[in-house]
Amino acid sequence: MACSPRTGALSDTSAVASNVGMRDTARADSMGAMSGAARPTTEQKQVLDALAALGGKPIETLSAPEARQQPSPTDAVMRVLKSRESSTAPESVGSVVNRTIQSGGSSLPVRIYTPAGTGPFPVIVYFHGGGFVIATIDTYDASARALANAAGAVVMSVEYRKGPEHKFPAAHDDAFAAYLWTVRNAAQIGGDGTRIALAGESAGGNLALATAMRVRDTAGVQPPVGILAVYPVVGNDTTTASYVRNADAKPLSRPMMSWFFRQYTRTPADALDPRLNILGANLKGLPPVTIVQAEIDPLLSEGEQLTAKLREAGVNVKSRTWPGTAHEFFGQGAVVPAAKEAVQFAADGLKAAFQR
Repeated sequence: MACSPRTGALSDTSAVASNVGMRDTARADSMGAMSGAARPTTEQKQVLDALAALGGKPIETLSAPEARQQPSPTDAVMRVLKSRESSTAPESVGSVVNRTIQSGGSSLPVRIYTPAGTGPFPVIVYFHGGGFVIATIDTYDASARALANAAGAVVMSVEYRKGPEHKFPAAHDDAFAAYLWTVRNAAQIGGDGTRIALAGESAGGNLALATAMRVRDTAGVQPPVGILAVYPVVGNDTTTASYVRNADAKPLSRPMMSWFFRQYTRTPADALDPRLNILGANLKGLPPVTIVQAEIDPLLSEGEQLTAKLREAGVNVKSRTWPGTAHEFFGQGAVVPAAKEAVQFAADGLKAAFQR
């Protein structure tokens, strides 16, 4: 999405949203946030302080290869666990298998998490975050494990192509290809092919929603039974209330978001494509959507807009925002209690979809 020379924001093509439900609290200095930003919970602050202590450079000042080498919130969680002398072992699941799938000419690495028990299980096709540029299935391993156990489902985490090496719509094409493969081959991974959902975090939430729209518009393709979107990227306006309030938040800021989209998009026109600007898309006919949001997040306002637009389109949607949490909190259940609540909320939405 294009950078506006007037504001330094993405192209201002969507309306400025009111930030319903945001609390006016004192400045949270550890967040580096603007005055009026919400305070992180004690546990979330520990993660944010640990991330700051790791000494990463501002992502928006780096090349993509350099950005991929910076410490992540996952690294910060490990640091907190070590400081507590707690185990850093990942959450146990029935099995974890790495493999490569072939679909539509694409060869995609995936990691398959299977819960304990006897299948076939419902399936979640999961897309990690990272602004379409950074992070991997390793970075988001904790989220996939937690969802597999909480939802009682096989989770297939997809390693899609990223910008700037692979520009839009490469990641979106890979996401669609991964979904098609799963529909045709669910039994290969212990899954029930009649119960497949889409899920993702941040940029991955965008991929989940965009894939569902493409499936809806493609004749003869089995639709997903549900969608989980965790603080999804769905708009192109960085002047919303939450973007202003959390412009300098950690681990996601407004300059980072503008940088991410400059890396992934080909031209400013891509900002208007409904696969990226989902708030401007036709949302009718989508399956039930569960939305998880963080309070200290530039993306909060567009998530609220998405919730409203889905309801206007007649889509069954459930959305909840966790106070005092920051972008990326969802996979931090080992140290942030709110993350466990959010995972359970997400799993409840998915399980309801699987039973329809």
